[in-house]
Amino acid sequence: MGTTDPATTPATPGPDHTPSIEPRPNGPFRVVNGAHLLNARGEVLPTKAAYSLCRCGHSGTKPFCDGTHKTLPFDSSKLTDGGLDRREVYRHDRLTVFDNRGICSHAAHCTDELPAVFRLRQEPWIECSAADQAAILAQVRRCPSGALSYAVDGVEHRDGQGPPRILVRKNGPYEVSGGIALKVGESEWGKGASREHYTLCRCGRSKNKPFCDGSHWDGFEDGQ
Repeated sequence: MGTTDPATTPATPGPDHTPSIEPRPNGPFRVVNGAHLLNARGEVLPTKAAYSLCRCGHSGTKPFCDGTHKTLPFDSSKLTDGGLDRREVYRHDRLTVFDNRGICSHAAHCTDELPAVFRLRQEPWIECSAADQAAILAQVRRCPSGALSYAVDGVEHRDGQGPPRILVRKNGPYEVSGGIALKVGESEWGKGASREHYTLCRCGRSKNKPFCDGSHWDGFEDGQ
């Protein structure tokens, strides 16, 4: 009996029509039930109701899968030992900032744009007293991976609001937002991780697959 390739097998829309992403073993991300796919310039790319996105890093039709993963030794296994997967807490006055280095995609928005608070190679690396609360909250909301979140007066704010979308970051990860369901086991998520927004590896090098760990900085180019 013949076999079917899971990358090309049509997906059946779920009964609730909720957009979802399924990481196929050693294969692509299968996106079902529609979600806006945007390139790095913010332009919406044409898609079907179900489509496959490359995550081996070598497709000739990026961001879409062209089956190249079948000719490579692409391994979608999570290789990290989870040693960095812990939630640190930083407080000042009414504000608490939470941080999990184990799920950071190293987009560097925080360290580049608010370096007085997010301090490279210093301890504590987050200094909540170094800027006004509004500036810190705005910066935390810029975190695409969900590694950063915050609470004010003990009330935690972790997720944003917006339509389901997948932004293909230039030479970087897929930045997912809008509550697109990611079909992975509970143990795959980092401590305190957002389910509303997260970043997915597309260079094929992350040790924290399916999530991005910043490995794309080591020379990944997507041709956008």
